[in-house]
Amino acid sequence: MALEVEKKIEELRSLIRYHDYRYYALSQPEISDKEYDALMRQLKDLEDKYPQYKTADSPTMRVAGGIQEGFKTVRHKEKMLSLENTYSLEELEEWAERVRKNLDSNEKIEYIAELKIDGVSANLAFEDGLFAIGATRGDGEVGEDVTLNLRTIRSIPLRLLGKDIPPFIEIRGEVYLDRKDFLELNRQRQEEQEEPFANPRNAASGSLKLLDPLLTAKRRLKFFAHSLGSFKGISLKSHWEFLTKLKEWAVPVNPHSKLCHSLQEVKEYCRQWEQRRDSLSYDIDGVVIKVNDIAQQKKLGATLKSPRWAVAFKFAGRQATTEVLKIKVNVGRTGVVTPSCELKPVECAGVVIRHATLHNFDEIQRLGVREGDKVLIERAGDVIPKVVKVVKHLGTKEFKPPKNCPACGEPIVKEKKEEVAYRCVNPNCPAQLERLVLHFGSKQAMDIEGLGESAVGELVRLKLVNNIADIYLLKQEDLTKLPLYKEKKIQNLLQAIEKSKSRPLWRLIYGLGIRHVGEKAAFTLAKEFRALDKLLQAKKEDLERIPEIGPVIAESIVRYFSQKENLKVIETLRKAGLNFEEEEKGVKQSAFLGKKIVFTGELKKYSRSEAEELVRSLGGFALSSVTKQTDFVVVGENPGSKLDKAKKLGIKIINEEEFLEMLSSK
Repeated sequence: MALEVEKKIEELRSLIRYHDYRYYALSQPEISDKEYDALMRQLKDLEDKYPQYKTADSPTMRVAGGIQEGFKTVRHKEKMLSLENTYSLEELEEWAERVRKNLDSNEKIEYIAELKIDGVSANLAFEDGLFAIGATRGDGEVGEDVTLNLRTIRSIPLRLLGKDIPPFIEIRGEVYLDRKDFLELNRQRQEEQEEPFANPRNAASGSLKLLDPLLTAKRRLKFFAHSLGSFKGISLKSHWEFLTKLKEWAVPVNPHSKLCHSLQEVKEYCRQWEQRRDSLSYDIDGVVIKVNDIAQQKKLGATLKSPRWAVAFKFAGRQATTEVLKIKVNVGRTGVVTPSCELKPVECAGVVIRHATLHNFDEIQRLGVREGDKVLIERAGDVIPKVVKVVKHLGTKEFKPPKNCPACGEPIVKEKKEEVAYRCVNPNCPAQLERLVLHFGSKQAMDIEGLGESAVGELVRLKLVNNIADIYLLKQEDLTKLPLYKEKKIQNLLQAIEKSKSRPLWRLIYGLGIRHVGEKAAFTLAKEFRALDKLLQAKKEDLERIPEIGPVIAESIVRYFSQKENLKVIETLRKAGLNFEEEEKGVKQSAFLGKKIVFTGELKKYSRSEAEELVRSLGGFALSSVTKQTDFVVVGENPGSKLDKAKKLGIKIINEEEFLEMLSSK
């Protein structure tokens, strides 16, 4: 009996380690999270029942109980050096030239380019394959022993897998937080009235130095290995070989690392990732370039601070300091009133910034920002600038949320105490109407070409459009009142309006602008109810039975269709002849039936929206993002980050020709 129990425990441990390897090292999981959790529970139950078989490297032993009194210091076997930085491709070329001069002229030089993760350095020491000691970088020679906290990071193996495992090795890497986990952590801290972290790197650093490992375990930290420290009993000829070994040992390595055969390849890698860095789920602030050959690394040596064989190429700064000229508020299509600020123009990451978001009025209060203050701004996603903090208080007047809507003068309120947003609840607010009409006519909704911002602004100002249904009552003589609208332009707009009447039902549902109802929810509702009239009569419990529709969306839909003004609009749309029903189509033979498909890049034959429409018409689901549930990704020219994610998740990838073949076989 005892032998059978011990054997079962070892089998479970091996199986869990294997699935950890598939998930963290290869990004190719074979089982669901639920199945994984069931294996862990089974192992824990057996170890609790038979404690004599517990071992330190068991997957259940990641979190140690009890709070530490402090951190001991650890001396690294080999010094952890910092990298020299370069800030331009010219400086990178100068570094490469220095490398070339310090090697024989006939030596071939290869480079490894790796993304520079914006996290916290850590050194992991493995003895006979077991994770023994983990430490922070410290001063490079001595760091803090944070072994217990590092053991809580699920991507760090407690035992190395595979073959050729050395008796001792130091593996260096970066501890980091995904952006979504960082935002959730800050949300929790604000709920608990604690100071939020400034960025994911600070959050990772703070989490790694918590005295209670149980708290660290809740922070969802992750790890990528990138460097080699001291080692014994193994022969390694190149850094690329080392990275390959790490994968075999189940140690996670960034999947975007690249072996480059020339400096030109390195420069192209740097250019590419400076543009694509926001496609990642975590922050990077540059690229690390290393000479690949370890013998060449030893020949090049190091200064007191930095290795001569490695360098960091830092991306352009994305923060800048400037002055707040004015704080103003804007009204969105759902009535949410949001603050923004006008700035003294300043260059940030190659773009002149004149405006920045302040998110909400609670954020203004938290930052303490006033007109006239000197502030630090940051470009989020290379697109939307935001105010990070006040550098110097120079303003004198505290900003308070307006009591009335800046567009219509009606009161603004918080509909629920727990909500952050203030809202104008006036259904006739002109600012809301403008945003709603623009949304209704957008490419993703009714696709009315020519119904742009200037036209909508004039139509609302002249009271020619008082709701979205009025678009279909417009006549030629009405449009002549718009500036720059001549006969040809008027005819084009009227034709676009007429054409929009035949759009599929899901586009109409999305175009109505029901709060919380996005494209995917609209498509699901159209498929489920197949007629707008049936959706009108749906009760909250009917909607909540649909897996993709939660209680918040359900409540919002019921509220929307209970308002008389909205029902009047829908009746006008009906009389105008819009499509209120989902067309039944025979799709039994379709290769897309029930499949979840994502498009990335430019297709030659169809636009993105046309291709997605075809997929939906054939019983498939055209989604905007890649997940584990995606069936395949269609790749056109100049694909984006979705291709990388599909490769990482092991999703089937097809090109446009294969997509067209599937269409022809429908």
